[in-house]
Amino acid sequence: MKPIVLITGGSRGIGAATALRAAQQGFTVAVNYTSNADAARHVVQQIVDAGGSVIAVQADVADEDQIVAMFQAIDTQLGPVSALVNNAGVVDVAARVDEMSAQRIRRMFDINVLGTFLCTREALRRMSTRHGGKGGCIVNVSSVAARLGGPGQYVDYAASKGAIDTFTAGLAKEVATEGVRVNAVRPGIIETDIHASGGQPDRARQMAPLVPMQRAGSAEEVANTIVWLMSPEASYVTGANIDVAGGR
Repeated sequence: MKPIVLITGGSRGIGAATALRAAQQGFTVAVNYTSNADAARHVVQQIVDAGGSVIAVQADVADEDQIVAMFQAIDTQLGPVSALVNNAGVVDVAARVDEMSAQRIRRMFDINVLGTFLCTREALRRMSTRHGGKGGCIVNVSSVAARLGGPGQYVDYAASKGAIDTFTAGLAKEVATEGVRVNAVRPGIIETDIHASGGQPDRARQMAPLVPMQRAGSAEEVANTIVWLMSPEASYVTGANIDVAGGR
C-alpha cells in the first residue's frame, strides 16, 4: 500500500511542487486548499495524468472544525495519513510592528502556527504508535525569516516561523520513540506567488543579489528536500531544520 501524504496549501507554489514530487516518489497525495479549487484541480490533474494517486481536500487550516473534517475525509477516501507537510502559510504587506493591527497578527499566527499545531495533532493521532499507528513523518515549512527577523517588512511572519522552528525541535523529541520523525525546511527567496500576495510580486528578483548564489530558488528545489525528508533515506533524521536558501 502506498504511503499517504497530506500537503496543506498544496495547490500552488512549494505545496504544489511538493505534491507533484511526492506523487512521483510513490506517495498517494491529499492536496489541501483553502479557496482556489481551480488551482487544486490543476495539481490533481497533473498527478493523474502522470499515473499518480491523488485527491483534493478543502479546509481552512485556521479553523479547527475544518481541519478535523479534512482528516476524516482523508481517512474515508484514502486511509490514515503516514506523512504530513505543514506548508500552508501567509504573509502580508510590508509593515513595521508599530503599524500592525491585531487582526493582521492574529491571522498570521492562526494560519502559520495554530494551523500547523492542529494539523499535526490530528496526524499524530493517526501515525503515533502510542495511538496504535504505524509511525510516519512530518515536515514543517519554516523560513529563513525565522533567523533574519524580517525587519521593516514582516516581523510578524518571521516570528510565526520562529515558533515553527521551536515547535519542530520540541515535537521531534516528544514523539521520537513513537515512530514519528519531525523535521523542517527553511526556504529562502523562492520564486512563488506568495510574494505577490504580500504586495511585492518582483521581490524574488529584487532580493536575488543578496543571496550568495546570486539567484532565487525554485519551488521544486524546496520540494526535493521536503520529499527526501519523508523518504526512508532520511530514516535517522529527526529534529533537523534544513535551510534551502542559496547560502543566505
